[in-house]
Amino acid sequence: MDPLDARYPFLASARSAVREAGVALDTLVATDDPVVDRAGERVERALLEGTTESETPREWSSREELLSYPVARILVSLLETDAAVEKYALAEAKTAHDRFRTDFDRDDGRGDRIDLQTLLREFDLAGRCRAEPAPRGAPEPQWFRLAVGSYLELLDSAWGDDWRLVNRELADGEVRIERGELYRLLRAAVETRVADGLPFDGVGDEIATELEREVADLRALLAERTGTTDVERVVPELFPPCLARLLERVRAGESVTPQARFALVSFLVAIGLDTEDRELLKFTQGGIEVETIEETVDTLRDRGGSQYPPPSCATLAAYGICENGDDHRAVAGHPLDYYERRLREADDPTDWREREPAA
Repeated sequence: MDPLDARYPFLASARSAVREAGVALDTLVATDDPVVDRAGERVERALLEGTTESETPREWSSREELLSYPVARILVSLLETDAAVEKYALAEAKTAHDRFRTDFDRDDGRGDRIDLQTLLREFDLAGRCRAEPAPRGAPEPQWFRLAVGSYLELLDSAWGDDWRLVNRELADGEVRIERGELYRLLRAAVETRVADGLPFDGVGDEIATELEREVADLRALLAERTGTTDVERVVPELFPPCLARLLERVRAGESVTPQARFALVSFLVAIGLDTEDRELLKFTQGGIEVETIEETVDTLRDRGGSQYPPPSCATLAAYGICENGDDHRAVAGHPLDYYERRLREADDPTDWREREPAA
């Protein structure tokens, strides 16, 4: 199979390759093909990390990378939540964005590289986007003109005022955009394509039954608790013991597992973490890169707060994170319940962000 299709499975050529391969997805699932494991990892990392890149990319063939995409779409559909679709589509788009930015800057002759014109043609933008002449000495154009209709179709109002048409240079039906902005718009095009048709009906009962374990594992990652907390106060000494210890490890510069990182950051998001609060980011930047925190927060956060609440104590125990220190599960079975209760019992605790810096 074409390595390019494996790296960009949303391409029209990739869909054709899957059809031409004549591979029955129900057979892959029924025979526990490695494709299913990669698909499960694909969705798990999308929900937890905001990426679909494998943690062990050398373990997977081009065939497994390509075929894991349609199986991952089945898994996302079986989760039966719009939030899962949104997070999965965003993760696929972010992964593609990282890859094509790298591809545009390399020319090593490998067959898995995509170029800008190919990607523009893929989304019917080649005739609607033109590059301005590059400045003398510049290796490539830095400014482009994009048809205003295409610009508005790809634009997300949540991107901020800088993207509003009234604040853009507009002439002859074209919007002037920087190269990086063009890449952002292409990421949006990928996200729209990935989300198209999800969740879809028609997943056969046999496939659904075969994937029950994978779906159950993914649902566990999203936690059993469906509500979100109204607490927006950060008092570390009142954290559940397992998360307090985990925080100390991170602050000491220790590396932690993706599950542990998700547990900690999702908890902090639920109680008020914001990427604009730089002091609070410093609070957690020991063993976790700040960029990783921001990506994880973006994955978790929506306009209403925490999209996915932190995992329950039972889920944390399954991952070896929670050892029920101080028998705290007798107090509450979820980190947020435990924390809210300790806040109520405390004598007017002070938010970490409001404390005087240590001398």
